[in-house]
Amino acid sequence: MHRAEILQTNLTRVEQTIAQAYAQARVKTGPVSLMAVTKYAQDEDVLTLLATGRIRHVGESRVQQAWARWTNPVFAKYPVVKHFIGHLQKNKAARAVELFDFIDSVDSLPLGEVLSTLAVKKGKCVRVLVQVKLTDKESQSGLPLAQARQLAAQLKKLPGLQVCGYMAIAPQAQQPQVLRGLFAGVREAFLQDFTGAERWLSLGMSEDYAQAVLEGSTLPRIGSAIFAKNLEDL
Repeated sequence: MHRAEILQTNLTRVEQTIAQAYAQARVKTGPVSLMAVTKYAQDEDVLTLLATGRIRHVGESRVQQAWARWTNPVFAKYPVVKHFIGHLQKNKAARAVELFDFIDSVDSLPLGEVLSTLAVKKGKCVRVLVQVKLTDKESQSGLPLAQARQLAAQLKKLPGLQVCGYMAIAPQAQQPQVLRGLFAGVREAFLQDFTGAERWLSLGMSEDYAQAVLEGSTLPRIGSAIFAKNLEDL
């Protein structure tokens, strides 16, 4: 099987898993859109899937690398929604605001204030998600849920920002029921804190996206399940 065929097969498998989980979800917070995490993917692989018209959202975590890719006319012609999903340094915030449609990893008021200032200066509305921390890892960005909710309330008062929901990364190698419990907690906060027409709950990655969708995720972030599975030896 050729590389392009494997990529499309992987994408189909993920889409089917999402559809099955959504059908079984006890609480539906909204339609589910797949975010293809393209940060480590080869350009040719990203272009292969963009050409199918089945990718609406993409996620990147390195501003400089993403800038080089998505300002290239070959990529820029595709009307995708670009999400920044990594830890954003303040000195790279201006370029991130210019390139990305969403900053999904806001975890401090100072960063929110920088984004607000840049948004006002550029006459642009910056859509953001607040990052919730569900692990005990010191290296993991984000805030515990209670603090994330407080931050979301503060950010909503800043000009130039549209606070659209929460993004969270679950701990690895947990039992499905443990994951579902963690995701459900974020979902309940999300339903209380966000009522606008555009709201996103970004839970789940390649290892746990089925559990996330079962608990209400509307924007699972899928990278390796699409771009790495069965491609390593090609």
